[in-house]
Amino acid sequence: MTACHLCFGPALLAHCKQAVHWPLVTDRGRSFYRKSSLPHILLRSIYSLWPPVFYAPQNLKAKVGVFLSGVRLMERLWAVEAVVVVVLVAVVAMVEGFPSEDLVERLPGQPRVGFRQFAGYVEVDVQAGRSLFYYFAEADGVADKKPLTLWLNGGLCLSASPHLMLYAGPGCSSIGGGAFTELGPFFPKGNGRGLRRNKDSWNKVSNLLFVESPAGVGWSYSNTTSDYTCGDESSANDMYEFLLRWYDKFPELRSRDLFLTGESYAGHYIPQLANVLLNHNQHSTGFKFKIKGVAIGNPLLKLDRDAPATYEFFWSHGMISDEIGLTIMNQCDFEDYTFGTPHNVSKVCNDAIEKANAIVGDYINEYDVILDVCYPAIMEQELRLRKYVTKMSVGVDVCMSLERRFYFNLPEVQLALHANRTKLPYSWNMCSGLLNYSDADGNINILPLLKRIVKHEIPVWIFSGDQDSVVPLLGSRTLVRELAHDLKFDITVPYSAWLHNGQVGGWVTEYGNLLTFATVRGASHMVPFAQPARALRVFSSFVHGQRLPNMTYPPIN
Repeated sequence: MTACHLCFGPALLAHCKQAVHWPLVTDRGRSFYRKSSLPHILLRSIYSLWPPVFYAPQNLKAKVGVFLSGVRLMERLWAVEAVVVVVLVAVVAMVEGFPSEDLVERLPGQPRVGFRQFAGYVEVDVQAGRSLFYYFAEADGVADKKPLTLWLNGGLCLSASPHLMLYAGPGCSSIGGGAFTELGPFFPKGNGRGLRRNKDSWNKVSNLLFVESPAGVGWSYSNTTSDYTCGDESSANDMYEFLLRWYDKFPELRSRDLFLTGESYAGHYIPQLANVLLNHNQHSTGFKFKIKGVAIGNPLLKLDRDAPATYEFFWSHGMISDEIGLTIMNQCDFEDYTFGTPHNVSKVCNDAIEKANAIVGDYINEYDVILDVCYPAIMEQELRLRKYVTKMSVGVDVCMSLERRFYFNLPEVQLALHANRTKLPYSWNMCSGLLNYSDADGNINILPLLKRIVKHEIPVWIFSGDQDSVVPLLGSRTLVRELAHDLKFDITVPYSAWLHNGQVGGWVTEYGNLLTFATVRGASHMVPFAQPARALRVFSSFVHGQRLPNMTYPPIN
């Protein structure tokens, strides 16, 4: 006889019926022994209070299972009543450890799931009235045994200027991007009114936290207009304050391993946040952040290497001619290349860049050069990621950005997420038009920060989708090699293919057991959505401290 795993909702007594063979009567989808019995009344009351699926703690399940083993309901009604009371008390106590006001009971059009979601605001500056919005999805499975992963989206885009390719455009939503387009548990349906499961969600491996940062992105806001003039330092400090206060909401998660992840301009966000957290750990005599790893996809790390890599990518992929490509590579000095203003290069260089940009044109998605574009999105041109489109691994949905925005602007969705509490005078958008973000900060060399992180024995993984031309793997691979040289790390895994499901998932190299560079074959700037299964393999290996599987080099013990 198996133990009865207690949960509230239609799954409750259907499972128990199979486990202990209770004679049950179905009541509108809920199974009970007798409608007039006290257990029935209590269970019905509990069901009305809690979401459709709500799991009791693991130890309670075991104790209840042992207690009920071999006991029939007809013979032990009062014993069951006592158990129900214990369950109710335990569940109430469990919810008190989390912010019940932030519990998301169910999103509109959401499939039923066995994990909880929370969403809401954390005030990071009371005097300024500055608050950041978050979405938290528990791990699917034994959530209390799994780590916590923070994901931040960045947001790089292309300037309209023919003389400048990259533009410092941070300010895109981690909830719209990471949570509901890439690695979270749900994606919007084609009609924009419902959700479908992401079978390769990263919450199979970890609890997931997404934050709209800085204030002015998505539903995050400030009552002080000057706060929208911001930069890397203020963003890192706000995220530090956010985490401290978010842990006050979720005290049980303070002791969990913490992984810091993101993509694009998160190449600045994540290392600078990690640097602030390390400073905290050095000076704190109490709580310390348990940083166990940093992983960033297609990250902006050093502009004078990332910028020319774009044109090398155009040339190597046949998107521009030999004449234009070689002119750019031979005539353009990118050492003084900066965000926001044209760099001081020759007319020959500028003319070649202008021709290259014109040839690539508006009808190629630079974030995934093999992906078709969404024509409504081109006409609409969202302010920062104006050609930000996404796809499913098999079957392309190039207009998901429109479906996502439609869904998040539904009043019932905002109500379910506890979002937009101040009734912002604008619609939710993937990328913000409010921010006056420092262009100068885009020029910061991030390699020294990554060096400090690695010296604290924190593994750093850089992964790159090989179809991204905005921050191509060509630049990232070179910069990781430079970092390894600076750290005096030897190559522990020579550049070689890694495998997933019997196919090449990409290529990987490792330095000194703490620094890894991996490509993801067929992936875009948004790696987890373009190649979800391969991205999950990378993330799982990263979190578990394992090497990506290959035929030559065994995993780390």
